[in-house]
Amino acid sequence: MSVALLVPGPFDLVSGGYIYDRRMVEGLRALGQEVQVVELAGRHPLPDAAATDAARTALETLPEGTRIVIDGLGLPAFAPLAERLAARRAVALIHHPTALEHGAPQADRAALREMEAALLPRLARLVATSPLTAQRLAADFAVDPARIGVVEPGTDPAPRARGSGGPGVAILSVGALTPRKGHDLLLQALARLPDLDWRLTIVGAVRDRVHANGLRALAEELGIAQRVTFAGEVGQEALEALYAGADLFALATYWEGYGMAAAEAMARGLPVAITAGGAIADIVPIEAGVVSPPGDLVSYTKALRRCLFDHALRAEMAEAAWQTGQRLPRWSDGAAAFLAELQRA
Repeated sequence: MSVALLVPGPFDLVSGGYIYDRRMVEGLRALGQEVQVVELAGRHPLPDAAATDAARTALETLPEGTRIVIDGLGLPAFAPLAERLAARRAVALIHHPTALEHGAPQADRAALREMEAALLPRLARLVATSPLTAQRLAADFAVDPARIGVVEPGTDPAPRARGSGGPGVAILSVGALTPRKGHDLLLQALARLPDLDWRLTIVGAVRDRVHANGLRALAEELGIAQRVTFAGEVGQEALEALYAGADLFALATYWEGYGMAAAEAMARGLPVAITAGGAIADIVPIEAGVVSPPGDLVSYTKALRRCLFDHALRAEMAEAAWQTGQRLPRWSDGAAAFLAELQRA
């Protein structure tokens, strides 16, 4: 099969969605499929003229017979080309609908929802990265459930985290510095726990400069800046070292299409303190951590206190997380499942 993945550039961007895309490309090639990556220029997901031009050019230049797969982040740029997508039996890879992006202006979200509602039902098949996202596609965008498949992200075998060794608790949070990731709620919750010995490292690229600057200012305002490290975007080796030396993973997200960072944490035996935004709570069993409602500062603060204060409880959660992590899907399984979805299209 000849496959073309159309995705906003650059393709080497560090994020859960792009990691998933790259692993699917690698896996499909390992299965003997011919896969090319087409990077879409312009602004995404709310497309500008350059993005729409890039989408049109991609469709015009890809040979007939190529199985076209469009990453959902770039899908709105194809809004004027719905008929041609339907004719080409294109497939969309949906990490989460762009209209659900927390913190985006309401007008932008409304425009994106209109575009996605016009496009999604016309596609030959949709591949969602979690059952919850698949359910939302059917319920919110009138897509026939029979045309939706689910291929969850995978994990790689990883050594068990050794922990920081103390004193105190080393907390790791992994997620781009955008409103959806809820880092502001995490900072506010930890600021309410001055009596406990903790330190926080936030790993994540700056996607929203104003928001990122606001997070640093918030840490200063809360009086916890000395306990918080904004590590930015780090390489895989550095990230592995941070996972290995952490005692607790925390993410106060408002919405996750799956929750890859939490899965990676459990694959290393880290207990997790999360909010149930989107599909992330579906992969975290209650014995492996604590789960609070999204945006609930009081609940999340109490949950973090339990994790930080009770060493024995944290050890029990770590063991449950490790056992859960060993049962998570592997990337090779995901590539085979993704190929099967493309064949169904």
